[in-house]
Amino acid sequence: MSTVGASGAIAFRELHHRHGAPILLPNAWDHASAAALAVAGFPAVGTTSLGVAAAAGLPDGAGRTHAETLRLARVLGGGPFLLSVDVEGGFSDNPAEVADLAAELAEAGAVGVNLEDGRADGGLTPPRLHLAKITAVKSAVPWLFVNARTDTHWLGGGHYAETASRLAAYQDAGADGVFVPVLTDPASIAAAVGATALPLNVLATPDGPSLARLAELGVRRVSLGSLLFRLALGAAVDTATSLHTNGVFPQTPSVPGYAAVQALASPRS
Repeated sequence: MSTVGASGAIAFRELHHRHGAPILLPNAWDHASAAALAVAGFPAVGTTSLGVAAAAGLPDGAGRTHAETLRLARVLGGGPFLLSVDVEGGFSDNPAEVADLAAELAEAGAVGVNLEDGRADGGLTPPRLHLAKITAVKSAVPWLFVNARTDTHWLGGGHYAETASRLAAYQDAGADGVFVPVLTDPASIAAAVGATALPLNVLATPDGPSLARLAELGVRRVSLGSLLFRLALGAAVDTATSLHTNGVFPQTPSVPGYAAVQALASPRS
């Protein structure tokens, strides 16, 4: 067990059950970004699978960044913050292999993982298989915080009944929290909160509800996903382009979309 171990996981879990504002979990993609967020006062930091994949020239969500994800966790684990690692779908459809990865991440110092049911082909992992992954992880590392993500809305065509069914099933399988990205309207968020007894995680978006409003709706965790990485990428490109073209620094950097960053994956990948 790492030096962070179960005590860190307890502290991380408690952040999801505080009164008042939900935990704001910013997402890093390398040591510098994680360290800077910790210095800024964030007690917990997550990783972004898009940032980790794009930095390696690989596509996100395709199960290709097992090595990069584990390497980064070993760099960040045990740092001055609580670490949650985005592991896509666990990089395997073998629950035992997903559990082995979770054990390695825990040993590296992670206190939580984000485990999603979206697949590279644009479909969803069958509920029974995702349940088996969650169960296997919790059996291997009982104290590790498993944030079970469903991509019913992320992949389009999300329906409340399917979302609610998956949230309930993931809770029964032993998940510690649930995550439904791309929920932005208050009614849908409130419905998701009501579908589970677990802390609900949503993504913060520039045009979405404020943290105060999300707290009123019952959200317990708000993450930034790939937004910080995309902001940094957009600012770098805008700065260089503006200086080259206009001789001055830009006033408002642009933010490339998720798909635009995905398209940067190396052709060899």
